[in-house]
Amino acid sequence: MGSMSLVHWLIVGVFVILLFGGTRFSNMMGDVAKGIKQFKKGMSEDDDDKPAPTRIEGKSTPEPTVQREAEPAREEQR
Repeated sequence: MGSMSLVHWLIVGVFVILLFGGTRFSNMMGDVAKGIKQFKKGMSEDDDDKPAPTRIEGKSTPEPTVQREAEPAREEQR
């Protein structure tokens, strides 16, 4: 007695379509389908990630720069 048969589900479906209207119901179903597609796309993007690198790559150390001492001031005494 607790389960609903196919006839019950059809009656509920017709009632829902009459209550919400045909276009509103089809729009809702279209939104549900878009949501499912986006979910599947998101799940497949997680699988496409590149594998983790085997070594840590960072910035290389910069080459040391040579700083010249300031040239002594030339005084022209002539």
